[in-house]
Amino acid sequence: MEKIEKTDQEWRSELTPEQYEVLRGAGTEAPFTGLYHDAKEDGVYRCAACGLELFGSDTKFDSGTGWPSFWDPMADENVVTRDDDSMGMHRTEVLCARCGSHLGHLFEDGPNPTGMRYCINSAALKLDEGDGDDSDSSE
Repeated sequence: MEKIEKTDQEWRSELTPEQYEVLRGAGTEAPFTGLYHDAKEDGVYRCAACGLELFGSDTKFDSGTGWPSFWDPMADENVVTRDDDSMGMHRTEVLCARCGSHLGHLFEDGPNPTGMRYCINSAALKLDEGDGDDSDSSE
């Protein structure tokens, strides 16, 4: 996969302040405030910075945490993880494989079949409703 690299100034000009704080600054939005924490629409959740397909609505579940949660990415190669020892605890950070943007964190307390919970900031996502669906489109 070809990597996307931009200057800090380019990212700032393309993202909202909230998106920049989350995606480029590894920030976290407040729980239960994000656009997608309780979204039920069908579609594909893409990286808000570069548009890479990250998660399908068919793997989204209500974790009760206040952030969109998924039990599996659309493709393993589209997300990368790394150790995060910030905030006095050990966690696993989830990043977009194409642009390196911070998406959220991965926990091992999700539902079957994976047992994983990708806890993702709404500000890091853009939902394409019905993406990947073979039905007629209104476009």
